[in-house]
Amino acid sequence: MALPNLVLIAFFTYRPLFVNMYYSTLDWTLGSMDATVVGLGNYIEFFTSGDAPAVLGATAIFTAATVGGSMVLGLLVAVALNQKVPGRTIARSAVFAPYVLSGVGVGMVWLFIFDPVYGALAWMLRGVGLASPQWINNPNLALAMVIIVYVWKNLGYCAVVYLAGLQSMPRDVLEAAALDGAGALRRFWFISFPLLSPTTFFLLITTLLSSLQAFDIIKIMAPTGNGTGTLIFESYLQAFGAYNRAGYSAAISVVLFVLLLVMTGLQLRFVERKVHYA
Repeated sequence: MALPNLVLIAFFTYRPLFVNMYYSTLDWTLGSMDATVVGLGNYIEFFTSGDAPAVLGATAIFTAATVGGSMVLGLLVAVALNQKVPGRTIARSAVFAPYVLSGVGVGMVWLFIFDPVYGALAWMLRGVGLASPQWINNPNLALAMVIIVYVWKNLGYCAVVYLAGLQSMPRDVLEAAALDGAGALRRFWFISFPLLSPTTFFLLITTLLSSLQAFDIIKIMAPTGNGTGTLIFESYLQAFGAYNRAGYSAAISVVLFVLLLVMTGLQLRFVERKVHYA
């Protein structure tokens, strides 16, 4: 009964994976009928080139900032939305709404906001006599720009998942702590937060995988890279940009795959030890 599904998974998931690994050993131009086997040449070229530190550094900064920012802000928003206040249902919907929006649409709207000449933010700053930062032209600011937008789009997902974890907590434990004189902050730090460890572990894995594969917002807001060249975006530029190097792009994709595999394995091996499931 499972055989048809296993065949589909093997054909559409694992076959492209191994084919891409094979392509990574070729010096091949996309669409060309000829290719030269170079073995590990593409990998050696990537790690010995001057672009590797910039690409890996941008990937590390973007991933750490988006994962940390989304989870921390999502937890704070979830705590706020867990309070019994009027309009909390509407607030929950509003917080989650950006997550379901198209990344292309989100990128275009925020690009209008950050545009240093015609953007809404530049207009507001000019109103108080200040010049707008060159968000698009400055590589450091461009990376900060896409991080801000990506966190804004995805913190709703973290907030909703954390909110579900908060609402599923045993009330008797929190009430007992309150009767013993524990304040709200103490109850959260020593009871609620440890009980949220399975939720935190789940979000850590899912947001990490999502951030390392983030593409649409970066493509719209910084189409040429300009300091935002993460691994997946660099792979795209190499294959479909001006370089047209499909084999080299495949090698970068394999590097990203190995990175994802190692980081997920480390989380399952070490982080899960600190998770309290009961």
